[in-house]
Amino acid sequence: MAIADLAWIWIPITLWAAFAQTIRNATQRHLVAGLGTMGATLVRFLYGLPFAIVWLLLVWGVSGEAVPGQNGNFLFWVAEGAVAQIAATALLLRAMAERNFALGVAYSKTEILQVALFSAVLIGDPVTLPAVIAMLVATVGVMLVSLPAGKVSLASLIAGLGSRPALLGIASGTMFALSAVGYRGAALSLDTASPVMAAAATLVWALAIQTLFLGGWLLLRSAPVVVAVLKAWRLSLLAGMMGALASAGWFTAMALEPVANVRTLGLTELLFSLVVSQRVFRESLSRREMIGLALVLIGLVGIVRVA
Repeated sequence: MAIADLAWIWIPITLWAAFAQTIRNATQRHLVAGLGTMGATLVRFLYGLPFAIVWLLLVWGVSGEAVPGQNGNFLFWVAEGAVAQIAATALLLRAMAERNFALGVAYSKTEILQVALFSAVLIGDPVTLPAVIAMLVATVGVMLVSLPAGKVSLASLIAGLGSRPALLGIASGTMFALSAVGYRGAALSLDTASPVMAAAATLVWALAIQTLFLGGWLLLRSAPVVVAVLKAWRLSLLAGMMGALASAGWFTAMALEPVANVRTLGLTELLFSLVVSQRVFRESLSRREMIGLALVLIGLVGIVRVA
């Protein structure tokens, strides 16, 4: 069956990626206490890399297609995506360290709108007006969900647009958007007819770059963190496996479909996180959060209908 006959397949792949990422996030939440935020981030790359390699070998063995050779465009885009993702995480952490960290976290959610702009300009992905409206509705919803109860209102969110936390959050969203565009650009630049093979090869290269980059930086700045990451291998293996499976889904979906649509539908992660927060962490939702989730659902339905 031709790829054109499976134009819808990116939808279940994206839903799987969002689900797997929810499991990875819940696992990393437990790791942060012992490893710190950067240590838990390294886990995502270091322990995800072996699983990504296994996935690439499985795709190669099942498909019989040769692993595509790299070219200059691929190396540029995959390096850009990998480094931008690390920068996005660092900026988000810096925003969260600010006094009014809630503004930074909320504004980082503008990633969806920014990724639509960057993907259209940098790699020529089409963006329609109905899709932009769906993304805007979903973005407002996710920003509402991101605001902690009793600390920040929608009015203060708008008033704080020019503040340092907000600017850091927007910059974080920019880097996350550039990262997603970089990964799609990398997959599209490979000489292969299989989006699954392109995604698997891109994933291995991205995780290898991130492991070397972040692992090397931590070795120079805080070697005990790296030692702690290696000692916490049992739970880290689960986080790495689920992270690699989530990334395999994201990369495959972005090789098939414009990245803005994928990232918007990927907001279903919020719904999965809701189940985890209620079932595992015994957390409840406020009225504002429920309104935000309703807007996210409207945006998700819209993006699926117009994609």
